[in-house]
Amino acid sequence: MESFGKSMRGRSVFVTGAYGMLGAWLVRALLDRGAAVTVLRRDEVPASMLALDGLEARCTVVRGDLLTPGLLERVIGEHECDTVFHLAAQTIVGTANRSPVPTFEANIRGTWLLMDACRTQDVRRVVVAASDKAYGAHDELPYREEFALQPTFPYDVSKAATDLIARSYWHTYGVPVAVTRLANIYGGGDLNRSRLLPEAIAAVLRGRAPVIRSDGSPERDFLYVEDAADAYLAICDALDADEGAAPGTTKARGEAFNAGGGRPHSVRSVIDAVVRVSGHDLQPDVRGSGTPSGEIDRQFVDSTKLAGRTGWSPQVDLDEGIARTLAWYRAHLDALPV
Repeated sequence: MESFGKSMRGRSVFVTGAYGMLGAWLVRALLDRGAAVTVLRRDEVPASMLALDGLEARCTVVRGDLLTPGLLERVIGEHECDTVFHLAAQTIVGTANRSPVPTFEANIRGTWLLMDACRTQDVRRVVVAASDKAYGAHDELPYREEFALQPTFPYDVSKAATDLIARSYWHTYGVPVAVTRLANIYGGGDLNRSRLLPEAIAAVLRGRAPVIRSDGSPERDFLYVEDAADAYLAICDALDADEGAAPGTTKARGEAFNAGGGRPHSVRSVIDAVVRVSGHDLQPDVRGSGTPSGEIDRQFVDSTKLAGRTGWSPQVDLDEGIARTLAWYRAHLDALPV
């Protein structure tokens, strides 16, 4: 999928959150298009996809913490980064509920530090990861970008703040930034067992029943990770297209964009698809009732705006995405959560 991001060749790109699953796939896409990529590494993460798939060796790796004063300005300035993708965040809903302050520090303070570094260093294009969780609960679905952000829980609130802070830097300072509100991302490289698909795939590949921690009825919008990386590149292309445009006529700057798989799937149907595609004969181990505390029962997004402005649309359906995901995990079985 290389229809987007062709202008990345020769650019110097800084990616935060590159050691996460989506960040690693985005780094792969950038490297494949000829970009010079700098990544920030906070912890020792030998089992990350960036290391497992040999991507780290093709990047410039800077060790440090997003929250260290002055670090982001130094990295962007010294490496002459003209493009920034900001994906670094605490992304686990349960962790956010247990530890809201570190979540707010990483997700909110980390965003304003990153955006201010982009302002002072005159970065030419910035794409920031918010989330569909920022919408909170709405009676009307799917979520559209003009909907109010009305989050309730700590993670959701932190991503709404990320969204608003990032876009304020366009309206106030002219930083060319756009924000993503993506559905649930899945694919190879996610080694966090607390998430639905890594745990389910680890289970079926080891012959265990996959666990469902709700009653299986909550519905989510699932977006395959390579489609998600393509959405980031499409938005970056749109930011480029805005250069030189008259005020009030830009198509991406200061805007938020949804990207999703097109329709919601129940948790049970996703787990059933994992079992079916894997070829195993297993029944899920249902351990919950209703929707887990701190989560919304039904969410999906309308991607019409992104499609209309960039031509992006999801290319990989759920069964094909699960098949690709299973193939990645089979090739990295030793790295899977036990």
